[in-house]
Amino acid sequence: MALRTVCAAALRTGTDLGVNNARTIATTAVLSKRARPLGPMPNDDIDTSNLESLETYRSYNRYFRQAEEAKNKRVWWKTYRSYVEKRVDIGLPYWPPSRTKVVKERRQAMSENKRNVELERASRLRTLKIPLARVQETWEKTGGPFDIKKLADHYGVFRDLFPMAYFLPQVTLRISYSQDTDGQVHYGNQLTPTEAVSAPRIAFDAEEGSLWTLLLTSPDEHLLDNEAEYLHWLVGNIPGGAVQAGEELCHYLPPFPARGTGFHRYVYVLFKQEKPISFREDLRASPCHSLVDRTFKTVDFYRKHQDDMTPAGLAFFQSQWDQSLSYFMLPRLLPVYHPPQVKYPHRQPLRYLDRYRDGKEHTYGIY
Repeated sequence: MALRTVCAAALRTGTDLGVNNARTIATTAVLSKRARPLGPMPNDDIDTSNLESLETYRSYNRYFRQAEEAKNKRVWWKTYRSYVEKRVDIGLPYWPPSRTKVVKERRQAMSENKRNVELERASRLRTLKIPLARVQETWEKTGGPFDIKKLADHYGVFRDLFPMAYFLPQVTLRISYSQDTDGQVHYGNQLTPTEAVSAPRIAFDAEEGSLWTLLLTSPDEHLLDNEAEYLHWLVGNIPGGAVQAGEELCHYLPPFPARGTGFHRYVYVLFKQEKPISFREDLRASPCHSLVDRTFKTVDFYRKHQDDMTPAGLAFFQSQWDQSLSYFMLPRLLPVYHPPQVKYPHRQPLRYLDRYRDGKEHTYGIY
């Protein structure tokens, strides 16, 4: 009985297998008719029996030659960034130093260092100290302007102050709000409004007899217009590097970022003048606590005087709201709030109507 059951199961399995195999063959035949014929395989044209024919595939010279031809092909744009942005360089012309002179000075310095016994002994004992002032000076003369330009692009300074334009800051600005290094302005560092409450000390290298214009503006601070700025400081016709001897067109106003708006940028821009300029239209009253009068646009200011000045230096810092603004700055800048006038004021003094008089001068509380 058991043997008969096994045989029946085997026959039944063989029958099913035959049916399945038949279906598989039929399906494969149908798919083979639908499939597209294969094309030539890669490298079919290579004759493997003749090794001399493979010499052309052992070298990348022809690919390098084609890449060099594509690189030297004349196009109307140099890089993708210039193709997309199409920005204009409005700064001073840059003349790179002679490569031969740089190599000669470097070799001379290396030979002098090798002959210096004290320097060799300090290096061997690991007591050698490199003066940071010399490192800073070397950086300012070599790659400093290009690094500053990259930082300004990163923070969007050129995008907001000079749309579709940029410049290479070739004149280094040294700005300090205090004696120590914590109050110095670099390129995006953070300072509090308390630290920047008074005008800083500014120094830069300038030729004798040259004229400069210094500008401090904030592209993030305007309360009504996102495209406008607030002018914080403007000094024109600066002789040499003496900022205090220049013509102060708008007195210094400390930063006053609004509460809850994050960090604001405060940008110093140094312009080199070709000749003395008359800034009658840019002169503000002193002191100027009117935000309307301090509404400013750097690009309009530059377009007005672009024939007589060129941007040459740049420095900027960031600041956010702190508690000192509530007690010192805001009462000066914001006007005194008066409720709407009523026809029959209840329990008001006789001078009630003085606060609603027309004019900029507020007579309320004077008498």
